[in-house]
Amino acid sequence: MKKSAHILAVLILIFNGVSACFGGWMLTASPDGSSLGMTVSLLEHSPFGNFLIPGIVLFTVIGLLSLVSAYLIFRHVTRYSFLTILMGLILIGWIVVQAIMIQTVNYLHVIFVAAGLLLIVSGLLLRKQNIIT
Repeated sequence: MKKSAHILAVLILIFNGVSACFGGWMLTASPDGSSLGMTVSLLEHSPFGNFLIPGIVLFTVIGLLSLVSAYLIFRHVTRYSFLTILMGLILIGWIVVQAIMIQTVNYLHVIFVAAGLLLIVSGLLLRKQNIIT
């Protein structure tokens, strides 16, 4: 069970990291959102006039941090179960704030909230296994 939770966490973090780096890069390169088929009108209820700052945050905080976390979890660093839970919470927080700011929910929000929940469950399973062993 521990190995399955460990593998699941690493795979989700890699998927999340690559997706967020791609999306963040595209938003940073085209702050008007055109590279991803979006318009700045999505941001009318947010403090942002374009996608530059959200793109930078997406790339670094969600993308790079997910990839670094995947590596650290793969290497079994100390407290990797805590790191897994933390990344799940960060991911869910990002999606909730995003949905509030754009005032809509789409299928990608559901997918990434589910990924965040799976990270939290995996982290809890890993933590339980670390306490027992």
